[in-house]
Amino acid sequence: MERNAYFDNAKILLISLVVFGHLIQPFTSDSEGIGTLYTWIYTFHMPAFILLAGFFAKGSGNLSYILKLAKKLIIPYIIFQVMYTGYYFLIGKSNWLTDSIFYPHWSLWFLFSLFCWHLLLILYKKIPPRVGIGLALLIGILIGFFDSFGHTFSLSRTFVFFPYFLIGYWLSKEQMTFLKRKSVKIASVFIMLSIAVAIYYLPHINSGWLLASKSYSTLGLDVYGGFARLIIYATSSLMAASILAWIPQQRFSFTKLGERTLYVYLLHGFIVQYVREIEWLRVDNILDLFGIVVITVVIVIGLSSKFVVTIWQPLIEGSTTRLKAFFEKEEVDDKNMSA
Repeated sequence: MERNAYFDNAKILLISLVVFGHLIQPFTSDSEGIGTLYTWIYTFHMPAFILLAGFFAKGSGNLSYILKLAKKLIIPYIIFQVMYTGYYFLIGKSNWLTDSIFYPHWSLWFLFSLFCWHLLLILYKKIPPRVGIGLALLIGILIGFFDSFGHTFSLSRTFVFFPYFLIGYWLSKEQMTFLKRKSVKIASVFIMLSIAVAIYYLPHINSGWLLASKSYSTLGLDVYGGFARLIIYATSSLMAASILAWIPQQRFSFTKLGERTLYVYLLHGFIVQYVREIEWLRVDNILDLFGIVVITVVIVIGLSSKFVVTIWQPLIEGSTTRLKAFFEKEEVDDKNMSA
């Protein structure tokens, strides 16, 4: 069956913003504009990505599904955790060694959390949607009061981001289609612009609030941190809906790349971390920023190319179907040439 172009378009946009955000992060403190753009992107790109992951988790729950998911997520997590540790050492990154394999490097937290979200669904799918989402939000807010929940096991992010996954799980295609209404799209423009202006003029927002990996005391808001997280939930939900409202539904030449976003997600860190370590990029003007946009596009297209997918499929998917197809084609070509 043909894949839905809307969702692949959404995935390719969101993964591109993940890469772009990681490239501009070192320059956020040097420029109000870059800082605003970075924060604006982070208000929605992971919540939207997680919501879509939940939307496609309809079959979650049975044992065989969980075992397949472990193969798809936990095994690549362990492989890339080891690979990134070695890579960080090679490029001279100071924090190359971590306490355990359960302290995720870079963006590997998503794999571990995604597996945990599917496990949580076994319980939450039995609870009425409104009650379950309310409970998930409450836990996501309360978790910030405890310093013991942080990067280890990706526990903080797992519980803080879970409401988006659960909302995505309960959304129907008809509800997703609602976002395409003209009135919703017009309202979404106002929302996106208003939040961008607010970010620019409000006092500096610690990115830790959007990364969801730190406690309220660490972020300097011990007492009222729960209210701040509630505001983040509301803002991110509005922003995610606003962005998804403008995702095109037609198929483009790049739409097929949406099938390979996991490759971009896992592999782009090797490029970004090296670029950061050698301080190769600079942003002094708008042209530099446009240059990073171009670099982002090159990275996304390159890492989702057939060549890269074929080479990395055994480690990421635990499959060699593409390699087998490649060598079988080579044999056929050789036979044809011999004939």
